[in-house]
Amino acid sequence: MPSKKAEPAASTTCCDEAQRERCAEIARRLEEHYTDPKPALRYENPFQLLIAVILSAQTTDDAVNRATPTLFEAYPDAHALAQADPAQVEELIHSLGFFRQKTKSIIATAQSLVAEHDGEVPKTMEELTQLRGVARKTANIVLGSAFDVVEGIAVDTHVFRLAHRFGISSAKDPNKVEGDLCACFPRDRWYRVNYEMISHGRAICEAKRPVCGQCFLVDICPSAFTVKGWRESP
Repeated sequence: MPSKKAEPAASTTCCDEAQRERCAEIARRLEEHYTDPKPALRYENPFQLLIAVILSAQTTDDAVNRATPTLFEAYPDAHALAQADPAQVEELIHSLGFFRQKTKSIIATAQSLVAEHDGEVPKTMEELTQLRGVARKTANIVLGSAFDVVEGIAVDTHVFRLAHRFGISSAKDPNKVEGDLCACFPRDRWYRVNYEMISHGRAICEAKRPVCGQCFLVDICPSAFTVKGWRESP
């Protein structure tokens, strides 16, 4: 029997046939405009991706990409990071904010990888979510991008916002938003639509000033021209 953590939360909304058809059209248009969906974080292996995603909480991918080269040069694998001096790690990631908590998380994660997984990043949702600082969002990114294992949709701030603006979810809990998205999009589109939504959230459907006048989804988006601060053009 699969672990409960291996499946997204149950949908909180009624995803009927009309909603699924609208989501299929959203996915089709997103795919036309965003041809290379993938994480913006730079990494060379599953370990680096896992640590980078943990560090990306409440900061930008660009900021993480500036900090991780020196971090990974000093601590190239789980064995090295597990034995790191927290003060030295804090110095390397100080620019990211919440650096003390993040230092504790990535060192504890590395120690768990060494103690429980021979220093390797596990390939299951259940094992990943047992690691400190790893919830479903992080696990979904690592599984999909490092191992081609798609268990759900990673709900970051952009995906959360677009799920609400598209009328797919009204849930406040990211796990429930994920369940609503997974219920409405076909499983074989989960990986692509995940990063396409992130790209769209960055390029067009911004948090404070969405560019509704330039959006190719305007005719099927229930929030079009209703968000305070919307713009006709960039």
